[in-house]
Amino acid sequence: MPGRRMITMLSIVLLVVLMLASYKAFWVYQQLQLLHAPKPPVSVAVATALEQPWQRQLPAAGTLKALQGINLSIEVPGVVTQLHFDSGQVVKQGQTLLQLENQAERAALDVALADRSLARQNFQRGRELVAINAISQEEFDRLSAEFNRNNAVVAQRRTALDKKRIVAPFNGTLGIRQVNIGDYLQSATVIASLQDADSLYVDFHIPEHAVQLIKIGQSVRIEVSARPGLSSLATISAIDPIVDTHTRNVLVRATLTHPPADLLPGMFAHLQVLLTNPGLHIVIEESAIAYSPYGQYVYVVAPRKNSEGRDELDAEGKPLLIAEQRLVETGERRDGTIVIAKGLAKGEQVVTAGQIKLQNGTPVRISIHRNQPDERPLAAQRENEK
Repeated sequence: MPGRRMITMLSIVLLVVLMLASYKAFWVYQQLQLLHAPKPPVSVAVATALEQPWQRQLPAAGTLKALQGINLSIEVPGVVTQLHFDSGQVVKQGQTLLQLENQAERAALDVALADRSLARQNFQRGRELVAINAISQEEFDRLSAEFNRNNAVVAQRRTALDKKRIVAPFNGTLGIRQVNIGDYLQSATVIASLQDADSLYVDFHIPEHAVQLIKIGQSVRIEVSARPGLSSLATISAIDPIVDTHTRNVLVRATLTHPPADLLPGMFAHLQVLLTNPGLHIVIEESAIAYSPYGQYVYVVAPRKNSEGRDELDAEGKPLLIAEQRLVETGERRDGTIVIAKGLAKGEQVVTAGQIKLQNGTPVRISIHRNQPDERPLAAQRENEK
């Protein structure tokens, strides 16, 4: 009896082991089937590589400045007696803006004029007398020198009087007034700024290797933060003939003639120097570019081929699509697009979203084509019109 009982227990144990082994073998079989089963296609967004004109541009940055802009200041100290301008006023060249107290200078000028009048009379009388030898030539030379000296004194007094007032050196717009009547001003005190904003210029630097790409008269697109989305065109008017030995950059000036009224001196400007005439280049969305230690690449959507080199079709007769990984060489980037210099042909479809799920040869399904309009809003609009 004990032997039979032992046989029964061994049989039960053997049966359990066989059942576990069968279950494990079935599980392994299922995993192998899943591993070798065709993967479902990955939904991706694509865009078509387009061949379109591309204007090469050289980016730079600078600050807008008035073609003529100064801080008006006095040369000599004095008390302000008259103000002939208001803040923000447009003035003409030669217009008087400020007058300092000038009684002493006027009195000194009157004395100089009286002395010159007497010296002129003595000079004219001496010229008549020397002609008849009534006085010596030496005496006439003294009278002539005295007359010339008095002329110089009058000019000196007039200059001192002119320094007691400020006139506009050119046409422009005045800034905020910094002084009032009755103020005592020291020399070099700024009374206001004067800016001629009819023409603006911007100085910017470019690398020395780019000097051969620019020339006088070339166009420059300028954008400022105050006018988002809007740009103005300037023209390169000067190129510094020397390279800065510290930065290895070259200073360039671009001029805007008759700029918009909302462009003001002092604004920070983003610039794009238009280098050459537009040429045809392959352009794609920048989001299609992926990176690896070997370089930049894209996923190109292409039909899957069978062993005979023909396109494989699904149950509906449509080509089965896969993602092909392809290395590319890129060029300039701008506004979310990028130039492809090598590795992509016109009309090929590249994946712009969903690359993280892809490998070379992964089946894909196009869910969004970014180059084509979405039909759903159009269909809804037609229904509303009905």
